[in-house]
Amino acid sequence: MVVIDPVARRTDGESVRIAKDVLGAGARTRISLPESAEEFARALSRRGRRRLVVIGDDRALLRAVGLLHRERELSGGRPVGLVPVGDRVVLARSLGVPTETVAAARAVLEGASRRLDLLVDDSDGVVLGGLRVPALSPSGPGAASGSPPSVWTACRSLVRTLVRPTPPERLVTYRLRVEADGVLLSDLDEAVRGVSLRSRGGGTVEVEVAGTSGASARARTVTVSGPDFRYRADGAVGGPVRRRTWTVREGGWRLVVPVGSAGPVEPLEPLDPVGSVDPGGPGGPVDPDVPVVRGP
Repeated sequence: MVVIDPVARRTDGESVRIAKDVLGAGARTRISLPESAEEFARALSRRGRRRLVVIGDDRALLRAVGLLHRERELSGGRPVGLVPVGDRVVLARSLGVPTETVAAARAVLEGASRRLDLLVDDSDGVVLGGLRVPALSPSGPGAASGSPPSVWTACRSLVRTLVRPTPPERLVTYRLRVEADGVLLSDLDEAVRGVSLRSRGGGTVEVEVAGTSGASARARTVTVSGPDFRYRADGAVGGPVRRRTWTVREGGWRLVVPVGSAGPVEPLEPLDPVGSVDPGGPGGPVDPDVPVVRGP
């Protein structure tokens, strides 16, 4: 079951077409073209026994994994395939998925399955890569712009730099209580610059507190509390909340990666060849509200 994110179709239709051609030439495909988040969810819920392949960017992958998690079909379900298309593919690259369209599509057809840890919060949200508390402002240091600066913007910036020196950045600190597996790493009486969590495999995350203590640890459960704060997980901003707990689920989901990728992998079940009959499966008939195109 190939689900094509609507944003990918609008932003890079040519890459979407190439991905469809490669996938359709290598296996029997059933393509879903949802136009909204609701249709995206319906397409996933009606995939039956078919392996899921998402064509889209990091946001599409996060949406798919989050929906499968809430359906409780991740840990024992089939691996998720991804063909990255769009302007946000940093997460896909960090997970070992090729970001070139043809290579990614071939990996879906010929690759292997890798079990990855899943970070789940107490509101049933998921994190695949890492997160930071609090979320940096889009205009703050290190923030990425959505489009390259124009020539006039660059000139104005240069003139301002030459006319007056750039003032030193103001150090912003926060009051956060951080606990890792019940062990206190930082309390509200300590000013910290932020907290970062990143999965390291083996059912644990690496926790780092940027502050005077510089505390760090590896843990299965991390709780952060304090005055209303936001956090940035896999590039998306969550909150504000006053308390959030993240728990690692070891091997909580599976992703299709190229054969020969670093780390342990498992062989994939063979896909149905081109021209075979679609058995349907427990997903039942296609939802008439979600456009579906059958492959060759």
